[in-house]
Amino acid sequence: MIAFIPFIKDDIMLALIDSVIIAMSLVLHREKNDFTFLAFGLIALTISESFFIMTGVERFMRHSLFGIMPMWLPILWAYAFVAIKRSIIILNK
Repeated sequence: MIAFIPFIKDDIMLALIDSVIIAMSLVLHREKNDFTFLAFGLIALTISESFFIMTGVERFMRHSLFGIMPMWLPILWAYAFVAIKRSIIILNK
């Protein structure tokens, strides 16, 4: 999903593509608590990124969500939480 960022300039289209990939991934292989981690990642990282942006730690050239960050970023972070959870489960086996 990260590879699409330089090629797809429309943030809404990129957010939709990422959402479709995530939905397909969850339909094909869903594990316990995936949706909880997805929701937590979406909410927590949107708030965290907002603080980083407000304090000047980060800046984005694309400002389609709340006028401060790209719309696709929280979606990407949300799935990152699911991927991290799955990685930890694999490593613990």
